[in-house]
Amino acid sequence: MVGALLLQACAGTGGTQAQTADAPSRMSNAELEALYRARQDSALMKVSEADVHFMTGMIGHHAQALVMAGYAPEAEASRQIGILTARIINAQKDEIALMQGWLADRNRPVPEVDAMGHMAHAMEMPGMLYAAQLEELSRATGPDYDQLFLVYMIQHHEGAVTMVHELFATDGAAQDDVAFKLASDIQVDQITEIARMRRMLEAMSTP
Repeated sequence: MVGALLLQACAGTGGTQAQTADAPSRMSNAELEALYRARQDSALMKVSEADVHFMTGMIGHHAQALVMAGYAPEAEASRQIGILTARIINAQKDEIALMQGWLADRNRPVPEVDAMGHMAHAMEMPGMLYAAQLEELSRATGPDYDQLFLVYMIQHHEGAVTMVHELFATDGAAQDDVAFKLASDIQVDQITEIARMRRMLEAMSTP
């Protein structure tokens, strides 16, 4: 009798396992794709407000960097500064587009930036230049522009690094993979450029 009961139990378990194994195969590809999309949509809706604030603020921060670097051709900047400003423009335009896409995917307001870096509503973030400083830079030419650009861009980059530190210090922030990678990349890139610009500035001051 015990043997018969064991056989029945095994058979019952086997049947359950077979049914479980077959269950996924009953879902069509369309159903699986719909489930995947639903989970993605759910993940996009779980947004840290600190991440949103960082993305929005960094778009404005990068936009001012585009304006500062955009003065270089008319200011007759040196070749070395011209290469640096071109690198900054290319990198920060790409990052602005990435941050705008991140916000749009999560149905958040997206700051608009024109080709020259101008925004309809300017934002004040750490390290950003005041209107008078920006005006001073726009009027400088030649070696004066080169030196002033380095001084102000170092200040600007240090502000961006501060923004990243504040993000990482906020509970629940930067859990999103894209937000974490972007903030980390910005921190590394800007610290590296600060060191490079300080060397350039020191070389200008050396007879």
